Amino acid sequence: MSTPYPFTAVVGQTDLRLALLLNAVSPAVGGVLVRGEKGTAKSTAVRALSTLLPQVDVVPGCRFSCAPVAPDPDCPDGPHEAGPGGARPARMVELPVGASEDRLVGALDIERALAEGVKAFEPGLLADAHRGILYVDEVNLLHDHLIDLLLDAAAMGASYVEREGVSVRHAARFLLVGTMNPEEGELRPQLLDRFGLTVEVAASREPAQRVEVVRRRLAYEDDPAGFAARWSGDEHEVRARVVAARALLPQVRLGDNALLQIAATCAGFEVDGMRADIVMARTATALAAWAGRTTVLKEDVRQAALLALPHRRRRNPFDAPGLDEDKLDQILDQFPDEDPQDEPDPEPDPGTDPEPDPDRGPDNPQGPDDGGGPDGGGVPPQGGGPQDAQPPAEPAEAPADAPEGAPQSPAQEAGGPEQAAVRAAEPFRTKMLSVPGLGEGAAGRRSRARTAHGRTTGAQRPRGQLTKLHLAATVHAAAPHQKARGRTGRGLVIRKDDLRQATREGREGNLVLFVVDASGSMAARQRMSAVKGAVLSLLLDAYQRRDKVGLVTFRGAAAELALPPTSSVDAAAARLEKLPTGGRTPLGSGLLKAREVLRIERLRDPSRRPLLVVVTDGRATSAGAVGGDPRELTARSARLLAADGVASVVVDCESGPVRLGLAGALAADLGGPAVTLDGLRADSLAGLVKDVRTAVTTPATHTTRRAA
Repeated sequence: MSTPYPFTAVVGQTDLRLALLLNAVSPAVGGVLVRGEKGTAKSTAVRALSTLLPQVDVVPGCRFSCAPVAPDPDCPDGPHEAGPGGARPARMVELPVGASEDRLVGALDIERALAEGVKAFEPGLLADAHRGILYVDEVNLLHDHLIDLLLDAAAMGASYVEREGVSVRHAARFLLVGTMNPEEGELRPQLLDRFGLTVEVAASREPAQRVEVVRRRLAYEDDPAGFAARWSGDEHEVRARVVAARALLPQVRLGDNALLQIAATCAGFEVDGMRADIVMARTATALAAWAGRTTVLKEDVRQAALLALPHRRRRNPFDAPGLDEDKLDQILDQFPDEDPQDEPDPEPDPGTDPEPDPDRGPDNPQGPDDGGGPDGGGVPPQGGGPQDAQPPAEPAEAPADAPEGAPQSPAQEAGGPEQAAVRAAEPFRTKMLSVPGLGEGAAGRRSRARTAHGRTTGAQRPRGQLTKLHLAATVHAAAPHQKARGRTGRGLVIRKDDLRQATREGREGNLVLFVVDASGSMAARQRMSAVKGAVLSLLLDAYQRRDKVGLVTFRGAAAELALPPTSSVDAAAARLEKLPTGGRTPLGSGLLKAREVLRIERLRDPSRRPLLVVVTDGRATSAGAVGGDPRELTARSARLLAADGVASVVVDCESGPVRLGLAGALAADLGGPAVTLDGLRADSLAGLVKDVRTAVTTPATHTTRRAA
């Protein structure tokens, strides 16, 4: 819609609004990452922020938003003479997840550069966002090559476009704001650290507040302009307060005690590097200016820590973000506030509250009962829920593995008696598992693939717009035609059909589907803990290699899809942690369920190649609903997967002095290797698993000896 939703009309979300306003007061804070479930006004609040930013003075006609007082000497549209300029509203530029590299950094006309020697440059989104906001919705789904470009621009404050010796540079200093749903995957640590602040948002559980959200949204959709007009007074007050805080910011004093509080807090929470200290200092200063003070107090440092540190203290993607507030208070109490030097209490702007409540407005002068705010009782604390209730008493140790043909009760056949879930062992660095051949899937770090980035392996005629010129191939194609084209000077006469696109080879992300045995034969607590630790380690490896993951489990009489393929390894780790065990072993049903999942995913995303990881001891004691001989069903199911060309690896969980070798026989039917739990470690002496052999080139015609 052309009329944005008013910022002051957003109900609740106190931390989100504060973090955005602090960045409006001091862009040096470094932006904000908003994490939370869908439908929590993340995008609405971010898009509304641009209307509160002061106008920007720019050089008239400059496509790169140079400041008239100090224009960029290297501006591609320059040089500019210093002098008066024109004012325009601050921009908020949105970067689509599927944007191309040229759309982000700009496009250089290679044909004109080679033929005419001119820099014909079309600015990209980084140029548009200079001195404004660059907003990335679903930032966790952004492709790696775009993340690399964002990291470079954020670190250097400039964007560089270089193609075959022709380069263009322009300033690119922007406020980076991202929103994401953690269920869809996590961010790379390097990009996560580039966000100054982070906020966790959730929908209120307070009925009155939810009613107010619906009421305001419906009123806005019925009449956007009228709704915005009713909130224009509140918008003006907050905009004026932002301007006043910006003017006060240079006068704010960051005393030695405040600096000691910041340094002790960062050291106490063991955050990496010094960026956290700098961001906390800038945030605390902005908080003081927002409150109308010129001295940073302990309360400012505390609030700055809650916004700037949670995402910097995570050691792996399975760590929940957040800070121990009791520990934070203990650290800060060691350093009392400095005397404010008889500073008078700040007086609020006329007609405004000292802390304006955006929930107040024309539609609701008193504001709703903010049950979702930090002091309300509507939102349960993080981590709350049934899982935080008193845990049940631990059951007795599961019995040792029963013989394969031992009879079981009907309750065991159906899946119970169910053993309580055990915790996973400590994760470790795993060996490299990859899919053989050359794929064309999404960018990642696991298997070889044709990609837009990587080492150059050849050249071809461009399909559509030229993005990566192969200079030698282009010159080779144009050289035989120079006389016929009437070349007289030193430069080559280049035609469009001479241009050649470079073909490159890099790495892709795969779909890693885990098929985990949760039957009674795996129920020994120490054994299942080791199995979960191994799967958790593989999940961590999948996160680092930008894979999608899925989880199929089997126990009792059936297999189930515990987690549909997703980019969120957090969700997979949570399902694994709660996985119960017990009952018989329908291994064949688990493989058939995996085959069905892969068939559906092949239709949804045909370019993403799968890697099947079967975690089992190889026993098969139930055929489930299919019926028949469990071992024959298992062998037949494995051969079907091999015939489909699915790359597989079996993690052999068999333990004890007597081993039946069933997992190895299963691996042979699948056409892949078997690796033990100990052999899965990257530092083991068993050697590196580089490729998972499949039946793509060698059809599966295994004759397998099986233990009776």
